[in-house]
This record gives sequence, C-alpha cells and structure tokens, in this order.
Amino acid sequence: MIRQTGAVTTDEPLQCSAKGCRADARWALRWNNPKIHDSDRRKIWLACDEHRDHLTDFLSRRGFLRDTVPVDEIG
Repeated sequence: MIRQTGAVTTDEPLQCSAKGCRADARWALRWNNPKIHDSDRRKIWLACDEHRDHLTDFLSRRGFLRDTVPVDEIG
C-alpha cells in the first residue's frame, strides 16, 4: 500500500495498478492533477514492465505525469 506522500506502508509485494493486473510492480509513476492538487503533491501509480507504457501514456496525455522511477526508489 502507498500513502499519498509516497511512503511504502507494507512489506507485501507491490502490484501493478493496471486494471486486473496482479504482476509485481517495477515502476512508480508519480503524478498529480494540477487542477486539484498542490504543485508539490505526488500520487503514485505502480506499473509492471508490461503496463508501464500504457499507464505512462494515459497520464502524459492528460498532463499529469511528473516522473517515473524504479519502484525500489520510493520506499
């Protein structure tokens, strides 16, 4: 589980945020919606290798994606 601050709150394996995917997460996509979030706030979606491009594209098209880092860098 991820808090909105980005702190990992469990020792359970992190899973991809793509709908229906249960694969281990490899990437953390940090984003915010500038219309409703402060500029320094980051939300996190987790992605496996297979869904990284799809989730990145979804967030990028909306202007929400801020950066992407390996999942081991968020803990």
